[in-house]
Amino acid sequence: ALADGREFSSKVLLKDDRIDLAILQIDAKEQFPVLSLGNSDALEVGDLVLAIGNPFGVGQTVTSGIVSGLARNQVTQGDFGFFIQTDASINPGNSGGALMNMAGELIGINTAIFSKGGGSNGIGFAIPANLVRVFIAAAERGDASFQRPYIGATFDPVTSDVAEALGLHRARGALVVSVVKGGPAEKAGIEPGQVVTAVNGFEVEHPDALGYRLTTAGIGKSAELTVMDKGKEKKVTIALDTAPETAPRDERLLEGRNPFAGATVANLSPKLADELRMPSQVIGVVITDVKRGSPAYRVGFQPKDVILSLNGADIGSTAAVERALDDNPGFWRVEILRDGQRIRQFLR
Repeated sequence: ALADGREFSSKVLLKDDRIDLAILQIDAKEQFPVLSLGNSDALEVGDLVLAIGNPFGVGQTVTSGIVSGLARNQVTQGDFGFFIQTDASINPGNSGGALMNMAGELIGINTAIFSKGGGSNGIGFAIPANLVRVFIAAAERGDASFQRPYIGATFDPVTSDVAEALGLHRARGALVVSVVKGGPAEKAGIEPGQVVTAVNGFEVEHPDALGYRLTTAGIGKSAELTVMDKGKEKKVTIALDTAPETAPRDERLLEGRNPFAGATVANLSPKLADELRMPSQVIGVVITDVKRGSPAYRVGFQPKDVILSLNGADIGSTAAVERALDDNPGFWRVEILRDGQRIRQFLR
């Protein structure tokens, strides 16, 4: 229903809870007024903005303020820590509303606030319009899900100590921790110990900003990274493509008289790791689901547990898991990887 009481049917074309966005298609015979998308990269701290929403259900409300900060991270639990911060009053009911510039363009979608009491303290956050733009493009293409570029590397923030050790003037950028063999990062010449400081000329403040810049650059394109290597700056070009399914997932529900009965397992690949929000370099067999009340549930197995070995034998595929379980020795020595920690269990 619209604010004036008119009702229309609609359907969801694309949604992604990791970035808190969804595209709705409204079925109607009339044309609706629309906001044009602005360029959120053109924003500067101090720019005037307007926030529109329905705070506390009182009705459509407009509040004004300024851009207080850019590229804010550690705001939500989603994928992208890259938000516009504003002091325009944002309250419960403003989420999903427009953040506009003085030209009447949409430059953000209000999504979160910092508040101890639930009301506005002048610290609100909006999803940048440039991320909204690529999300809309994915919906228009008919994509079933929103894909992020696969880089094949992991990154850490640059602390002040790391910055001093690497000869950086200040603590900024994304420190390369590991690189997947044969992945886009390795092919581009990126190595552990280097620091990515910019993407296509846009400064990278932290690893979240790197992910944002690569995603908004667009799947199927390439990006120029500015990299600090042993105190020297260089440019590298990296291809932006979706995560590959290097191994067929071969998903199987495990059954029988064993501790894994009731668990569904699959072969890990960068694509499946992305879907499960796991590090792309993890390989092996992962538990994707556990039936409530099953032996696997009672033992304590959890989704995203990676099975490393059974009774001393390394596990490399779902077929290997089933073969090991068919032996049914009655005593199980299990090693799994959970949240980066190796756990060994002895089960009967």
